[in-house]
Parts: sequence; C-alpha cells; structure tokens
Amino acid sequence: MTNQTIPSSLRLRAGELVEVRSKEEILSTLDRQGQLEAMPFMPEMLQYCGQRYKVGKRAHKTCDPVNGLGGRKMNNAVHLEGLRCDGSDHDECQAGCLFYWKESWLRRVDGDSKPGQSALESLTGGRGVAEGSGTAACTVADLQAATREKATGDPAQTCTYICQATRVAAATQPLPWWDVRQYVEDYTSGNVTLFQMFSSFLFVLYHGLAGSGLGIGSGMRWIYDVFQRLRGGAPYPLRPGRVPKGSRTPSLTLDLQPGELVRMKSYHEILETLDENWRNRGLYFDAEMVPFTDRTFRVLKRVQRIIDEKSGKMLNLKTEPLILENVVCEARYARCRKFCPRGYYQYAREIWLERVSDDSGPVPGDTSKPAQTKTDK
Repeated sequence: MTNQTIPSSLRLRAGELVEVRSKEEILSTLDRQGQLEAMPFMPEMLQYCGQRYKVGKRAHKTCDPVNGLGGRKMNNAVHLEGLRCDGSDHDECQAGCLFYWKESWLRRVDGDSKPGQSALESLTGGRGVAEGSGTAACTVADLQAATREKATGDPAQTCTYICQATRVAAATQPLPWWDVRQYVEDYTSGNVTLFQMFSSFLFVLYHGLAGSGLGIGSGMRWIYDVFQRLRGGAPYPLRPGRVPKGSRTPSLTLDLQPGELVRMKSYHEILETLDENWRNRGLYFDAEMVPFTDRTFRVLKRVQRIIDEKSGKMLNLKTEPLILENVVCEARYARCRKFCPRGYYQYAREIWLERVSDDSGPVPGDTSKPAQTKTDK
C-alpha cells in the first residue's frame, strides 16, 4: 500500500461521515518528520485509526494569532467532531486543540463499507499489512521523536515541542480577508449558513458606522442591545473594560473543579473586571466570549500548562484559567479571520464565573464527548 493510491483531496463537507484510515495507510503519506504538507500527524491521533466520525467543519482556512491577526489558507483538511488533542505525547499540554485531519488520512464511508472496516482491509480482503512492512517513509517511533525538536547547544535548555498548532504558519499561506472565495467555500462546505454569514457581515457594517466618529455610537450600541435582548441574543460585544488605567484588575478565588456547574456572568458584570485592553491580570476577554455570557456551563479543566505556539516552549501558568465545556471561539466578530473553524477553547477567570447549584441534571447541549459513530474491532 503506497501513498499514490490515496487521494489527496476529497472535498469533504461538514456533516459527512468519514473513517480515519489505518495506521499503515497514514504512515505511508508522511515524511520522516511525520508530516504531510508541513502538517504533523501527531501520536495522539493514532487512537482514532479505523474509527468513524462526522466532519465538524472543513478546515480550508484557519488562524494563527501568535503570528498576526490575518487568516491562513489550508489545503485539503477538516476538523472532526469532538476530536481534540489530549496532550499525552506532549507532556500533558492542556490546550485541547482541535486536530487538523488531512483528507489523505480519511476516507468517505459508502454503502460498500462494513462497520469498522478500514480502507486498507477492504482493498486487501481483510489481510491488512503487517507493522513495519510496505513503503511507509515514517514509523510510529518517528512520530514520537518528531514531537520534540532535537536539543542543540545548552543541554539544560527547555524542550521545544512540535505539534500541529506550532506548525500552522508552515502548513498554510496568507489569506486576505477580502478574498471572496473563502466565503463561498464557507457556505458551500456547510461550515456557515447564509443567515450566519449575513448577520456577521451586517455586524461589521454596523460596528463601522457606530465607530465612525459621527456621535451616534452610544445610541447605536443601545439600540443593538435592545434588539438583541428582545430576540435572546448577545449584547454589543465591543466595549472597553471599566477598570481605570493604572489600577489593578480585581481577582477572585472560587477553587472551581472539573465537572462543577457555573454561570458565566453578564457581559456588563465582566466589563467591571477588565482594563481598557480587555484584560484581567493579563488574560484577554475576547469578544467571541460575549455570546456565552449569562449562560450555564460545566468546568472542563483547570489549565496549568500549555505549549506556546510561537516558541514551542511549555508555559507553566501561575494563575490557572478555566476551560468550560463547549465555550469555543466561533469567529463571529473577527474581521480578518471571519468564520475561522479552528474552535479554540476560550479561557475564563474565576471572577467571571459563579457557582450554580447542580441539581438540575445534565446541562442541555453538552457535547463534550467525541461524536464517534462506529469503532473498529
């Protein structure tokens, strides 16, 4: 089985059912650094080989915020529903990034496929390929070795990690916000509905007029809030924090633990904890978090260590922000990376949250577990 028999493009759409190819097939697509088109296939992804999932969104574009606010174009990749990195091969990094899946690592599930049967088995009559055979340029050992850059110079220097997040810039090309083709693909791929697209672009125009200096901004923001309140929507998302310049932002310790139920406070309450740069003790409150305010979620984890995407170094966080289940960036308001499907987890300070009595059963809409449809034997 060679990588010449595996198509590089499937033109997958959101909602399609796919099967992750076998380990042997995927290894045959990789170079000795465990990469395809500069995008690593990480050891954490091996556990999903042979299993079936739905495409969450087509990753035809993405973002790379540590290297600028602009969007990035990516070829032949998707995100699968619920499949995030657990950091097990990267010293327990807790960022929980969505995996990028190159389409060469996947196959469509069709009527001729048997549940749990990989593409390799269907082509070889179930015989498969023994580990280490074939023409794969990469091995599992290579994948594991490729998670860290070889040490140079001072042996006491901290490890430099390599993962999909640190390789985004290398695996993509710049994508200008005004390139209309990306929005066409946003719609045709099923990533975004026409209503979502219309609403988002309408907000850009509305915000531009409100901030034009004509003296109508406060009135327009008030009208926006009233309209959104009537329809149950989020308030105007771009307001400055209210902590005076030069003053320290407040803090609060609740010792919240994974599984606890919390309410994210209202946006106006949170603004009281932010400085003019939308930060609380250095942590940025993104406008993309506003739609989640005044709502209830479960705590997913306390974040103690994450890999810095720019340097590849592990950051040990002095103050532990929280990740809440399903609170992710949806790129509703961003101008330069609108509709980015990357789905970053948003970090929250405890002062933005309050405990909720957990006596009402499961939280509606809890989709924290991977949406697996079939598993292999």
